[in-house]
Amino acid sequence: MKTLGISKFKAQALRILDQVAKTHEDIVITRRGKPLAKIIPFIEPNSKSEPGKLADTLVFEKDVVSPLGEEMWDACK
Repeated sequence: MKTLGISKFKAQALRILDQVAKTHEDIVITRRGKPLAKIIPFIEPNSKSEPGKLADTLVFEKDVVSPLGEEMWDACK
């Protein structure tokens, strides 16, 4: 994550915002070396890169032994 002083951000705000949109990299704006704000890229809600998009497609089995059976499970150890 890149950091940038507030005075440089103020002078080049449009160029920096275009860069964030293009590279999808966060930038932290600092004032006197202390973090002040974080610029993050906007992600469309229907975007394929949405975090957690595949969360509902996983199946969690409580018992992983019974599908194979006791004999097969011992053989697979």
